[in-house]
Amino acid sequence: MNWKSKRKHYGRNANYSIAKKLRKENKTTIEFEIMLNNLSLEEVISLKLELASDVAGSKLYGFKLWQSLPEIIKDAVLKYAMSATRTKAESMRFLGLNVSMYRKLLKKYEIDSYFEESSLTDNA
Repeated sequence: MNWKSKRKHYGRNANYSIAKKLRKENKTTIEFEIMLNNLSLEEVISLKLELASDVAGSKLYGFKLWQSLPEIIKDAVLKYAMSATRTKAESMRFLGLNVSMYRKLLKKYEIDSYFEESSLTDNA
């Protein structure tokens, strides 16, 4: 049995998928994901900032964007690690973190609540 087959059958993180969560919330579609996959990460971030700027009247002044980048990136990578691994222990090893730091980050970024099924029904 290969790794992908095993992943489907066990592990708490087996149900954690950002793509599935966003599709359930009608925030994305498979077609959109295909188009998004053709962009580099830098292009995606730049486009997201440009769209946010347009909504804010072309001004993002007052937002400490540069200082916030490390936190934004850590949140995104932690969510990815949870969706890419089968268990929290595997996710922790994937990120190279110790247990206490990993628990602090899970609590800080509220990762478990992000993937909870109940949060999907609340937003829908």
